[in-house]
Amino acid sequence: MPATSKAQQKAAGAALSAKRGETKKSELLGASREMYESMSERQLDELASTPRKGLPAKKKDD
Repeated sequence: MPATSKAQQKAAGAALSAKRGETKKSELLGASREMYESMSERQLDELASTPRKGLPAKKKDD
C-alpha cells in the first residue's frame, strides 16, 4: 500500500522510527502516533518507502 501524500509518508517514517527504537514514542504526534499503534513495522516501512516524486503535499478531501 503506497502512501497517497507526502504528509502520510512523513508520518509513516516517524512512526517507523519509533517502532525501531530510534526515536521515543512520546515524541510522536497526531497521525504518526495513530500509525505507530495500529500498523506493523512492515506496513509502516511500505508506506515510508514510497517515492515522493509526484505525490501531493496533502491528500485532497473527496
